[in-house]
Amino acid sequence: MPNPALPGAPGHPNAQDKAPHEVELKLRGTPAMLDKLRQAPVITQHARNQGIVRRLEAVYYDTPDCLLDRHGISLRVRRSGQRHIQTLKRAASGDNPLARQEWETPVDDEHIDLSRFPVAEIGAPLDGLRAEVLRPVFSSKVRRRIQKVQFDSALVEIAFDEGVIAAGERSEKLSEIELELKAGDAAILYEIGLSLLDLAPLQVETATKAARGYKLARNTEFKAAKAEPVAITAEDNVDAAIAKILGNGQHQLMANLAPVEFGDNPEGVHQMRVSLRRLRTALTLIRRELGPTALGPVAEEARRLARVLGPARNWDVFATDTLADIEKAGLPDIDIAGLRNAAEPFRAESYVVVREMLAGSQTNRFLLSFGRLLERRGWRNGVASEAMTVLAEPVKSFARRVLTRSHRKSLKRGRHFKQLSPEARHELRLSLKKLRYTSEFFLPLYADVPAAGKYLKRLSQLQDVLGAANDAATTQPLLDTLRRGTSAPELHYSIGAVIGWQRREQVEAAKGLLKRWRKFEATTPFWA
Repeated sequence: MPNPALPGAPGHPNAQDKAPHEVELKLRGTPAMLDKLRQAPVITQHARNQGIVRRLEAVYYDTPDCLLDRHGISLRVRRSGQRHIQTLKRAASGDNPLARQEWETPVDDEHIDLSRFPVAEIGAPLDGLRAEVLRPVFSSKVRRRIQKVQFDSALVEIAFDEGVIAAGERSEKLSEIELELKAGDAAILYEIGLSLLDLAPLQVETATKAARGYKLARNTEFKAAKAEPVAITAEDNVDAAIAKILGNGQHQLMANLAPVEFGDNPEGVHQMRVSLRRLRTALTLIRRELGPTALGPVAEEARRLARVLGPARNWDVFATDTLADIEKAGLPDIDIAGLRNAAEPFRAESYVVVREMLAGSQTNRFLLSFGRLLERRGWRNGVASEAMTVLAEPVKSFARRVLTRSHRKSLKRGRHFKQLSPEARHELRLSLKKLRYTSEFFLPLYADVPAAGKYLKRLSQLQDVLGAANDAATTQPLLDTLRRGTSAPELHYSIGAVIGWQRREQVEAAKGLLKRWRKFEATTPFWA
């Protein structure tokens, strides 16, 4: 029987966005895949109609300096037959990666009429905007086949889209399936996605048509997403906090799919690895509190993804940060450009492996299964009855308990700090990283505690110094790879010089390391 004190149960007062919104899952595939999937059993057995075909032409508008895009807003007029509909969308508050706020209203022609939107409700920057400053930025033409499917728990509209997005002379084809929840449980979107994935190698698509259009128009890359604060409040119980922490991790992971797959900015891979580390930290503390749960496979898959991302991240750090630091140091006779050029093929190959991983069915099945688990509150499955009381307790008691445990574990690993071996210091660094993520999860509960900032600052500084030794250890195998791949004497000399420089940096960093540790060790935990 559902516990009404837990989120997702009948009667639980979940906080919902007050603005109209859409909940939509996108899956990318080839036109041949879309043709095949129109007759998928999950569709034909639940179809409410035969489906209709529409031809949609849309023009997206913004100011010359892209004010709307900078505020996370897309604004378009779409024509279907003789009808024109203007639509404004922006990301919904909260951590659901499938949700967006949406306002639609008919207009007379292809021109925007801002007066027909509830401007006061939408707020900035629309409330100070004049329609005459808006200009077309890009357009799309789509052939859409729409069909509604009815399940016991939900009504879903499935759209098969094929078409093109164009901005000036640049264009990009699109071929995707949109699953939009019209009523009911959002978990059904992930269920349908998994059923379709059984029939064709689809990919989860997180880049909207608007995002792809802006990328074409401005010739830019998708922007990597850093972690946002978890929206925990003192009124939450543990079950609600788990939903928010895991949802926050899912949101960051999904937001970095497009930057990693289609971009070349090292920040995308970095932030995806951060999202996976945060997820693994959260999963560890949840499993320790609740005992064995359905979260085990999630942790294993997060570990696999992080492992595949590792080489790409290591080559990124070497080609950008490490060589840039050496260049700033002004070391003579080191062929920085030669090292960077020699590293580039290995870096490019590591990105090929990453993109193959993102395209693979195992990764996409994980993304869909994880989303379904979050919607269904799957961490409750297999939990012993005595552990269920933990889920109903106030989150602040839970936070104090897990933070204290993580803090004590780090202090224990750092005992006899001066005598720690390099391996033990590496383990301490990992423990401190988990402590930092755990602290950040619950930081909103202590927003009015001045000591929180001091604690995190000292923790971060200690991590940075310990990280110098890890950077050198990570760089060594890369330098060995470069050495085996070249016979050029100047590059061999440069490789040796890099090794010597890093050892010197380690010695310098070690001088202040004990002091950093003692300052952190003496810092009173902000939750105490």
